[in-house]
Order: sequence, then C-alpha cells, then structure tokens
Amino acid sequence: MAIKVIMVDDHPLVRRGIESAIRLEETLELTGSAANSTDALHLINEHRPNVALVDLRLHNEHGLDIVRKGRVISPETRFIILTSYSTEEEIRAAIKENVDGYILKEALPEELIGAIHSVSQGRKYFDPAVVQFAMESGRYSKKPDLGELTPRELEVLKALGRGLNNLAIADEMYISEHTIKKHVGAILQKLDLKDRTQAALFAVSKGLHQLNQ
Repeated sequence: MAIKVIMVDDHPLVRRGIESAIRLEETLELTGSAANSTDALHLINEHRPNVALVDLRLHNEHGLDIVRKGRVISPETRFIILTSYSTEEEIRAAIKENVDGYILKEALPEELIGAIHSVSQGRKYFDPAVVQFAMESGRYSKKPDLGELTPRELEVLKALGRGLNNLAIADEMYISEHTIKKHVGAILQKLDLKDRTQAALFAVSKGLHQLNQ
C-alpha cells in the first residue's frame, strides 16, 4: 500500500517541484496540497495522511501550528518540517514540538523521498545539514564518544532523541524525574554537548532514537 502524503507550502514553484518528486515515486501517493493552515487541516481531516510535509514559514502563519492542530485531528499522521534555512531557535522549537522530520528544501529529491519513508516507518529524520548546524553552534571541543555513557545514560539519550521530556522519560523508566535530570546533565558533560537540543539531534544522527534499538 502506498504511503499517503500531503504537501503544505505557500510557494507554488516549491510546491510543484516537491509534488513532482513525490508523484514519480511509486511507493508514495500525493493525496493533496495546500498553501495555508485552513486548507492543510481540511486535507488532514479528509485524507488522514501517513505523512504531512509542512513548510515552516507560511505567509503570516507558522508550520508548527499546523503540526500541533493536525495531531489532534489525526494522531497517526507524522509530520516533516520543510524550510529554506534554519535558525537555532527554530531547531529548538521543532525539537520541543517533537516533529518527526526536519529537512531543508534544497535537499535532493532522493533525500526527501528517503525522509518520507523513514518517518512513515516510525523513525525520525533530521537533515544532516541541520544536525551539523546545531552541533557546531555549541562549539564543542571534543568529538562526542558514546562509550563514555553508562547503559542508563544511553537509554536516556535515546529517549531524548525521540523528543521525550524529563517527566515522560521518568515514567517510561520507572525512576524519578530528579534522577533523569541528573542523567541528562551527565550526558551533556560526557559528550561535551551544549544542551538537550544538541543531545537530541546527536541521538537522531546516530540512529539512537529508534524505539526498539
């Protein structure tokens, strides 16, 4: 069965280019396109897509608002944010919103198709350029070494990569939120990472966020 996809972007040329790439892929089915949040939410409600590609910056609107509202309408839909460039603040907001994917519009068609497939299978996808930007913004002095983490800290790092907050991680691991905070602090120190946003992106870049890993 083909993966149902909708596209949300207010730039006609960008939208048509991405639509063409999707239509050329037999495993994907483009079920609709929209240029604003009203039409996007209507499409989500009507088609219940497997994946929604959402422009981060729509005219007078924000893509993350569509993600939040779309999840209420269709909890099973996974969301990939599209953007021309990223600021550190936007990356943080996307991580906090626990988007399923984040990719630059300049990505090659095969990268976009790969991201859609990955996200549809329950994995997260962050454009390597986004990961590199976020890591470099922390100006870390050494290469992060997973071997420095304890098994419990590694489990916490995986959960950070899945976008979970401290309370959710604590509930999942049956330990206190205070203990999770200590583990997060240890992870940041051992891996020489700036904050939990970098830790989450690092986990994604290493594939640690996959649930059964």
